[in-house]
Amino acid sequence: MKKAIFICCLISIGYIQTIMAQISPPGLGKAHTAGWLAIGVRQDLDTIPDKGWQSMTYLGVGRISNPDNYDPVQKPALFVINQEFYHQLPKNWQYSLAVSYRRQHEYEDEFPFIHENPEISHEFRMYGRLFYNLKSSWIKLTPAFRQEFRKYFSSTTNSTENFQLRSRFKLQLAVNLDKKKQHRLTLSSEQLFAISKDKNPALWTDFSYKESRFAVYYSFAPENLPLIFNGGYMYNIVGKTYPYDVHYLAFDIIIENPYQLFRHN
Repeated sequence: MKKAIFICCLISIGYIQTIMAQISPPGLGKAHTAGWLAIGVRQDLDTIPDKGWQSMTYLGVGRISNPDNYDPVQKPALFVINQEFYHQLPKNWQYSLAVSYRRQHEYEDEFPFIHENPEISHEFRMYGRLFYNLKSSWIKLTPAFRQEFRKYFSSTTNSTENFQLRSRFKLQLAVNLDKKKQHRLTLSSEQLFAISKDKNPALWTDFSYKESRFAVYYSFAPENLPLIFNGGYMYNIVGKTYPYDVHYLAFDIIIENPYQLFRHN
């Protein structure tokens, strides 16, 4: 009974974050290094009567090395399509709702690290985020909570999970490096916890810690272009009893309000 109440509470809580300046890399599986590349489109939805809505759409691809080398683009890992809607609330609060599709390559953990059978797993994800922004003209501190529902299809034979509820707690600090706010440095720390419904037997696992992610990003927003360029590094520690770590190199581009550009041309 207590576990059922806990699950209902998780579902009822949304997670959102203010629209951040970068598209952070997702977990890409067991590797030594990984590469992440994404392109996103962020649009103010000013035609909606209730102001303060934004849309963020992005496509992302990830590649990984084998666990025994340092090549971050050695083999394909993940393809992501993500759609998120943000809404600004009074007094520095913001929330978002999102849906996502992820197509992931599955590899064996032992040498020669070949594809598992089946090679590909599919995941559909829904999540919400809740943020609170503490900011001045130079810095912004954002604690955030994100709650996810993850459903797996065509998963590998080694996977017993049917679906998962995952909670993510993040603290992010963004520092403007110049008066025009064209250059920004962002530091973040995120911890992830989850509870899963297994297939056989159909039981719930315990709610437990899964991983931590620590990232540093540099962002550049040219004054006369509707673009934000982001490059960064993420250190991912996965697991608790037998943990492993992965080093990520990431780059993304965000296009700002392309609809307004087309409308004015």
